[in-house]
Amino acid sequence: MNKKEMKITEEQLKRIQAQVKVRSQLISDIGAVEAQKHDLLHALNNVMQKTKETADELEEEYGKININLEDGSYEVVEEEKEEVVEEK
Repeated sequence: MNKKEMKITEEQLKRIQAQVKVRSQLISDIGAVEAQKHDLLHALNNVMQKTKETADELEEEYGKININLEDGSYEVVEEEKEEVVEEK
C-alpha cells in the first residue's frame, strides 16, 4: 500500500519559506537594536555622571549658580533661609 505523498504546492512552500526568513531577520535585527540601545543607555549614563561631576566642581568654585549655556554667563542662586521659630 503506497500512501500518496501529501505536500503543499511549491508556491505555498516558497511563500512560507520567505516569511520565515523575514521573521528570522527581524528577530536578528531586534536583537541588534536592543544591543545598540544598551550601549546608548550606557553612554548616556556616562555623560550624565560627567555632567554631575562638572556641576559639582562648578558649584564648589562659584557656589550655586544658573549658567547661560549660550554665552557662559551665570547668575547666583539666592537660597532662601529657613526661619527657625523657637517655641517658649
